[in-house]
Amino acid sequence: MNPVVLWGRQCRRRRLDRGGLTATRRIITLWRRANSYTSTLHDSAGNAVLDVKCHYLQASISGSTLCIGDCAFVKGPEGKANYIGKILEFFETVAGEYYCRVQWFFRAEDTIMEDQAQSHDPRRVFYSDLKDDNALDCIVSKVSIVQVSPCVDNQSKSIPSSQYYYDMKYSQNYSTFSTLEMEDTHAKLQSSQVSSISMKKEDFNKTQKSHVPNKKDLSLLDLYCGCGGMSTGLCLGARGGGVNLVTRWAVDDDEVACESFRMNHPETRVRNETTDDFLELLKEWQKLCKQYVKESEVKDNADAITEFGNGTPDDSAVPPEELEVWKLVDICFGDPNNVRKRCLYFKVRWKGYGPNDDTWEPIEGLGNCNDAIKDFVIEGHKRKILPLPGAVDVVCGGPPCQGISGYNRNREFDEPFKCEKNKQIIVFMDIIQFLRPKYVCMENVLDILKFADATLARYAISRLIGMHYQSKLGIMAAGCYGLPQFRMRVFLLGCHPEEKLPPFPLPTHGAIVKNSCPLAFELNLVGWSDSTAVQLETPIVLEDILSDLPKVGNTEDRDEMPYVKAPQTEFQRYIRTFSSEVQGPKSHAAKSKSKKSKPKLYDHRPLALGNDNYLRVLQIPKKKGANFRDLPGVIVGSDNVAKLDPTKERVLLPSGRPLVLDCVLTYEDGRCLRPFGRLWWDEVVGTVLTCPNIRMQALIHPAQDRLLTVRESARLQGFPDSYRFRGTVKDRYRQIGNAVAVPVGRALGYALAMANLNKTGNDPLMALPPKFAFSHNIEGTP
Repeated sequence: MNPVVLWGRQCRRRRLDRGGLTATRRIITLWRRANSYTSTLHDSAGNAVLDVKCHYLQASISGSTLCIGDCAFVKGPEGKANYIGKILEFFETVAGEYYCRVQWFFRAEDTIMEDQAQSHDPRRVFYSDLKDDNALDCIVSKVSIVQVSPCVDNQSKSIPSSQYYYDMKYSQNYSTFSTLEMEDTHAKLQSSQVSSISMKKEDFNKTQKSHVPNKKDLSLLDLYCGCGGMSTGLCLGARGGGVNLVTRWAVDDDEVACESFRMNHPETRVRNETTDDFLELLKEWQKLCKQYVKESEVKDNADAITEFGNGTPDDSAVPPEELEVWKLVDICFGDPNNVRKRCLYFKVRWKGYGPNDDTWEPIEGLGNCNDAIKDFVIEGHKRKILPLPGAVDVVCGGPPCQGISGYNRNREFDEPFKCEKNKQIIVFMDIIQFLRPKYVCMENVLDILKFADATLARYAISRLIGMHYQSKLGIMAAGCYGLPQFRMRVFLLGCHPEEKLPPFPLPTHGAIVKNSCPLAFELNLVGWSDSTAVQLETPIVLEDILSDLPKVGNTEDRDEMPYVKAPQTEFQRYIRTFSSEVQGPKSHAAKSKSKKSKPKLYDHRPLALGNDNYLRVLQIPKKKGANFRDLPGVIVGSDNVAKLDPTKERVLLPSGRPLVLDCVLTYEDGRCLRPFGRLWWDEVVGTVLTCPNIRMQALIHPAQDRLLTVRESARLQGFPDSYRFRGTVKDRYRQIGNAVAVPVGRALGYALAMANLNKTGNDPLMALPPKFAFSHNIEGTP
C-alpha cells in the first residue's frame, strides 16, 4: 500500500513486508533516548498494533546518520519514485524489530491533480498530516526539504536540485490545499533563498496594493453570469455576514439572460459578450490605462466628461454633410458588426446625433481621435467600467457544462478539451490569472467529477495551485439549504495565500436524497459526520413552496397577477419579502410607493402544452406517483418494464396519434417513471432543468393539469418573487435552470464573509447560524 494514499483510496495504516524491500543487507545503528520506556502504539481506530520496547534519537543507515525531524526518501513500489517523509520517531518493538514513524509529503501526482501534475515544479511537495509506521530498512537516504513563504506568482528561480520545498498543506478532505504558517528559522531557507522562491511577491503587491481586506466593501465579477443566481446568493450571504459584497461586473453571451440581470441589478455593469472576448478586452484596457491614466488627469477631467451614453451634442457648428466624433461611449473586443476583423472597438457618439445613431468603430479607424480616446479611458478608469488586475475581490462563475453533461450523447471522453464548451474552464482560469482576485468560486454540474476521470476538475484545481492559490472542492446539495430540489453541484473555492480560505457551510435542512456523488469523491461531500449529533430543519417539500400560488391554466399568458392567498409557510413568507436585499437600499419615494401598492406576482405562467400532450396530461391521475404508466393500454411486467397491453387495441387521440408514445415506452428501456409524471405535495424534484420536456421529466403540477410555471421553477431555485426574467417563456425556463440555487450561493457568501472577517477556524466546514435559511438578519458569528 502506498504510504501517500492516492486520491480515492481509503486511508489505512501501512504495513510493509521487509523481505521485499531490501536487495542487500543494510547496517543500522540506533542511539537510545536517555529515558527508555515500553509503550503501545495505536491506530486511528484505537487498536494496538505494535508493542514498543524503547525509542531512539538517531539512526545510522548505511553510514548516513538521520535524526528525528530529518526528512528522508522511503522505498516505493518497484519502478515507482521513492516516497518522501519527515521522521517523527525511531523505536524498537518488543519483538526486536526496528521501525520509524513518518509524516508524509505529497508530490503533485499524489494529490487530486494526478495527471495534471506534469505542469508543476517536480521539486514542489505538499505537507500533510498523514502519519504511519514503517520498517526502518525502508529508508533509502536523507533528503533536504525546506519551507518557503506563501507565493503569489509562478515565476521561480532555480532551487538546488537536491532540495525539495513546500509552501502549502494538502488534505484529502475536500481536496484542500491551504497556506501553512512558517516554522522556526531552522526549517526555513536562508533569506536569499526565500526571496528567490517567493516568486515576485513585491511585484504582485504593487498591483494588489494591499491584502488587508476591506471589511466594508468587496467587489465581485460574475462570469457566465446568466440571470444572476450565483452572484445574487453570494452577495446576500456576505451582506448578512457583515461584508458588503457588490457585483460590479457581469459577463455572459446570452443576450436575454443579460437583460434579466440588468433588470434585477441595475447597479451592475453587465456585458453581453463571450468570456474569450472579455479577457482580450481586459488586456487591451490595461494597456490603455497604462498609456493614458494618471492621477492628476483623473482629477482634472472628472467634471469635464459627460456621463457615458447620455446626452446629444450641440450640432449648430457642424455642417450636416460631415460626421464628427463627439465622444466615445463604450468599448468592446471582437467584431460587434460581424463584418470586420476581431480587434478593439469603440462605440462612437457622433456630433449632432443621438444614442440611436451610435456606431461601433475599430480603434485603428479613430487615429485622429486621440483626445476622445484619452477622455474615455480616464473617465472609464474613474468609473471602473472594467476591472484591472488587483481591483477585483471575488470572481465567481459556472463555465458551461454542456460538454460534460450526461445529457450530451456526443461527449469527448478521450479528448475532453477538444470540445469548445469544455475550453471555457481554461478561459475562466486565464481570467483568474490575469485579475488575481482575493477569492474564487467556480460552480459546475456533478458530471465534472464523473466525466473523463474528472479531468476538467483536476485541471481547474491544478491551475489554482499553479498560481499558488489555496483551494478546496466540495459537493453541495441544494435541498440541504432549504429547497425542495436535491440538485447536487460541485463548488471549487480558491483564495489568495494571504487570505483565509473559506470553509464550506454545513447543511441546515434534512434532504430527500435523489442521487449520490461519485464514490471516488466521497470525501468531498459537504455534510455532517455520522458521529455528530445535530438537529436539522425538516426537509422542504413542494407543498411548502406551491400552496399559496394562484391557480392558472395551461394557456396562461399574463406576466403579472395579484396574489390570492397570504403566505402559508415560512418559505413563502421569506420568498415574498426579501426583494429589498437583492436590489439594495431603495429610495424613500420608492419605499413609500411600494407600501401603498399591493405586491404582484410575476412570471406565474407555464410553457403551454400542445393539444395532444395536454390531452395526455388530462388523463394522468391526480395521485402520488402517477405517470404515463397510468394511461389506458399500458401494463407493467414483473421486470418493471412498461409496455402496451397486447390484448387491447391501441388508444388514439382525436389527431390520430397514439395516446401512449413509443418514445416513453422505450425511454431507459421502459423502466423510467418520469415521463408524463405528476409531482406530489410531499415530494422534491431532482433538479430544475433548462428545457421542460414532459416526455422525459416529471413536471406536472400536483393538482392542476399543466407544467410547473416559470415562477414555480424560480422558487425551486430560491429566487425571490420580486426577481423577474426577460425573453420568451422558454428563455426564462432556460435561465432559471442554468442558475446556481440562490440559497446555496447565500450560504457560501456567508462563509466567505466570515473568513474575510477572520471569524472562522481552520476546519474545512462551518455551521450556519440557527434559522439561517429564512432569516433576514443573520449577521454575526454562528
